[in-house]
Amino acid sequence: MTPENSRKATGRLSNIELLRILAMMAVIVVHLDGASLGLPTPGSIKHLTLPDAWRIIVESLTIVGVNCFTLISGYFGIRASVKGLVRFTLICMFYSVGIYTAVAIIRPETFSIAEWIESWMVFTHTDLWYVPAYFILYLLSPMINAAIGTLTPNRFTLWLALFIIANVWCGWCWGASFNPTGYTPFQLIMMYLIGRWLALKLPHMEHRKRLILGAGGYIFGVTATALLALWMEPVKVYAYNAPWVILSSVALFMFFASLRLRSTAVNTLARGAFAAYLIHKNPAVWGGFIRPTAIHVWNIGSLWIYTAFTLTFTAAIYLVSSAVDSLRARIFRLFNL
Repeated sequence: MTPENSRKATGRLSNIELLRILAMMAVIVVHLDGASLGLPTPGSIKHLTLPDAWRIIVESLTIVGVNCFTLISGYFGIRASVKGLVRFTLICMFYSVGIYTAVAIIRPETFSIAEWIESWMVFTHTDLWYVPAYFILYLLSPMINAAIGTLTPNRFTLWLALFIIANVWCGWCWGASFNPTGYTPFQLIMMYLIGRWLALKLPHMEHRKRLILGAGGYIFGVTATALLALWMEPVKVYAYNAPWVILSSVALFMFFASLRLRSTAVNTLARGAFAAYLIHKNPAVWGGFIRPTAIHVWNIGSLWIYTAFTLTFTAAIYLVSSAVDSLRARIFRLFNL
């Protein structure tokens, strides 16, 4: 199972698939916001300007994307197999090698045989940190699932709580090397475990309570993130393992898990979520087109224009990626992959 296929098509829950789409779009928005424009720091905010507030609010709303994407894998559970591992690897190679080759054909002067060879090495020579991190999670998932199966619900809750505390206290608070900002396999393992825990607990929680806690928790977490950004450095306040970011992510997941939705269109569109990440964050696409475009539009100086650009550009990236991935899926089916 890869991030694109947490469940077979016949068993997809449209409410969770909608969250998958929105989570990936949130990742794209984060890259258009903080990763492209930079974020205000406490030292730079003498008087909070509207552009400063815009970037803080947008980042606070969307920083949950990666965590939610991993929570989905945990909620459904990774059903690891050698074929699934090969498929995940080939999907990553398809986009890495394919994009590099396409750019080299368009701009031959950029081609380097060494870089082309490196484009095949998707777990070691990549700027996409999530790919090797998920690779590690995938390899560990059979052992993680088996270990969870040996624990009572109470003991699972205890050890999960201790694992979260270790990630937040040692990693986020004190910068321990195993997970200082959340861009590590440890972060994905933690969110996967939380997803497994939610799969056990949510069915026993009253529906209305889940909705209220989900919506309220997300609003509280986003508000806390935005306010803390006024006096805390961005690398800390927006870390994936920051407690308020974890809270916002889990709460948003709870809210969507409590919705009732059936939509074939949503289920189909969600299949392209992982491709949207692999395509838009590819160095050639990101560095050569997306980031320069975002900076150019921002420099126009109109928040209305940039807001409209962010919404339309994000939707366009996702839709184009979904269409490309549909073609990729057809090619893979020809080879029974």
